[in-house]
Amino acid sequence: MPPPSIARRLREGDLERSPIREIMKLADPANLVRMGLDPAEVISFAGGWVAHEAPEGLRRVYAELAEDRELFHDLGAYSPTRGLPRARAALLALDRALYGTEGLADEHVLVGASSTQLTHSLLTTLLDPGDRVVLFDPSYANYGPQLALGPEGLEAVRLPVLDARTCAWMPDPVEITSAFRAILQAHAPRLLLFSSPNNPTGRLVPDDVFVALVEAAAAADCFVVADLAYRTQCFVDPPPTQFAASPVTWPNLIRLHSNSKWCRGLGRRLGWVEAAPEVIRALEIVQQSTALCPDTVHQYALAVYLERALADGSLRTYLDETNETYRRAGAHTARCVREHLGRSCADPDGGLYAVVDVGRDGDAFAREVLSETGVILVPGAGFGPSLRSAVRISYGPLVHDLDRIEEGLRRVGRMM
Repeated sequence: MPPPSIARRLREGDLERSPIREIMKLADPANLVRMGLDPAEVISFAGGWVAHEAPEGLRRVYAELAEDRELFHDLGAYSPTRGLPRARAALLALDRALYGTEGLADEHVLVGASSTQLTHSLLTTLLDPGDRVVLFDPSYANYGPQLALGPEGLEAVRLPVLDARTCAWMPDPVEITSAFRAILQAHAPRLLLFSSPNNPTGRLVPDDVFVALVEAAAAADCFVVADLAYRTQCFVDPPPTQFAASPVTWPNLIRLHSNSKWCRGLGRRLGWVEAAPEVIRALEIVQQSTALCPDTVHQYALAVYLERALADGSLRTYLDETNETYRRAGAHTARCVREHLGRSCADPDGGLYAVVDVGRDGDAFAREVLSETGVILVPGAGFGPSLRSAVRISYGPLVHDLDRIEEGLRRVGRMM
């Protein structure tokens, strides 16, 4: 006897599939063998993860707490729903030390299980069924599926920020700001959601555009969620002033953070949000029914590490050295695209990614490239209509192997 039917949105295929997950299924070692490929010779530019080591000081904190029987027992307890006070204080100190953000206090912070969980909880907290949400075109491929799992009937409105043919980022900032104001007037969205540096392009939102978007949204009673997952992997020096933008100044601004990338905490899931106290209180109610509370062990370890590393200066050294590694890999990737593919590609401003227009359907191209060369690329369409004829290249997993980056793009270039 079969089980009852699953939810209609899944049963009828209304929910978007992640293009990254789809291409990774093709890249499963068993499937590669069926395709006649040697998995050991396959070069993947699909992964959105980092390859640098976590801070040694953070590893030592985990070793210390594992050796302390009483502490290990204590950390098996629930933390407050909003996170450990010590963790919240350490995260505020991190922000002051790195970016000089002013005015943020404990009432502005909530720690969650991950930025993915927090995004879903924010959608539940901020939006009603049928509301409209503005996404950049292109933007992180997971935003669309997350909207589909939010309140029923959410509608995404795209704000183009990329020249589809040349992959030029924000070619006319004044025009983009005007286009956003037109969207506000025509669609009355409740939320603008974007990342900076951007996934998939690796480009920063210009500071003047950032401010103009937040202020235009505030005038229209629209929230802005700035996803800052790649904030500490920014190659611009000094860092842009938007990284210090505060919900104290703009109560409609919500800042979303993750420990996944900067300290290689991909599997040690932890994220946090900074927002107006009214938003934090509402988000806490939602989190009680989603994550209940963030992981106590990870919060404690990160808090102790940050306290020590901020005091002795080792955090700044670690971040600077790691950042330079990714800056070098990003510039190398863009150069190899230009040299071996003969296509336009700007050096990334930060993050792990670059995009390139390949002049044809990106999904078909990625499948052909995998079959013919053993190189895995991610089709661009999942990030927005502007990238239908493009692919995303992630250099994060290969950041320590520049020769392999070049070999992979040389293979693609020979096929093209």
